[in-house]
Amino acid sequence: MQRSLIFSLRHKGISNAKRQGFTLVELVTVIIILGILVLGVSSFLIFGTRIFIDSTSVEQVMSQSRFAIERMTRDIRNAAPNSIRVRNSNDDWQCIEMMPITSSASYITAPIAPFPASNTATVMQASSTAPLTKKQFLLIYPLKPADVYTSVTSTSGKLFEIKEVTNSATTNASKIEFERNIQFNGMSPRQRYFGVSDAVSYCFEKVTNELSVLKRYSGYDFNNPATQPGPANMDTGVLMAENVVNTTALNNPMAYTPGTLQNNAMVHLNPLFDFQGQSLQYHHQVQVINVP
Repeated sequence: MQRSLIFSLRHKGISNAKRQGFTLVELVTVIIILGILVLGVSSFLIFGTRIFIDSTSVEQVMSQSRFAIERMTRDIRNAAPNSIRVRNSNDDWQCIEMMPITSSASYITAPIAPFPASNTATVMQASSTAPLTKKQFLLIYPLKPADVYTSVTSTSGKLFEIKEVTNSATTNASKIEFERNIQFNGMSPRQRYFGVSDAVSYCFEKVTNELSVLKRYSGYDFNNPATQPGPANMDTGVLMAENVVNTTALNNPMAYTPGTLQNNAMVHLNPLFDFQGQSLQYHHQVQVINVP
């Protein structure tokens, strides 16, 4: 009787142990299911991460392009009248050049033909935030780019370097002294002068057959009345935007419409940006508001 009871208890324990275990088929099935779940979750995470990275990269290109267009717009709107010129070099690059205004007001007296040459002029003081200073250039009545991008060593023209500026303590006038006796070629109908100091160029330059970059140049020699300088003739440019796919031979990213007596000059900006198959093209017009 006791032996039968012991056997019965042992048999029951063995049966419970068998019921609590896993078969090899069950283990393999669980491993396969877990592998499928892990693969699905990892694929979902990788896909989501890839979407985030792509959207971030596209947003970066868009932000970069918006900044470049906004910077170009500011410089164009602040350009001296008739100082804008555009040049293409086959399919290699396209550049737009301008002379930003640093100060502006009205002149009182100036050595303007047919009056005799002189080394002094009297002008109204410019804004305190944008004063007229020495080493700037005084520009009066420019009618074409050659009037702006000209030699400053001549005695007759429309652009001359300022040697000294003396502001009056009692009036709103400033006395300007030049390096030598000079004579301006034309009188502004509104007696307006412009103070300028440096030319600026924006160039779309081909990197490969499909891609171009936009660079900004400044600090170079602008005394080139006959030929607008290209990237090779200027200092190292500052990168403004990448992933431009316009071809300067067929689809120029820029165009310029000179001003007339009825309309202001207009710059058309049409750069096409492409990144990972997503394209963004601007159709932006900038009016040159300054007149001689």
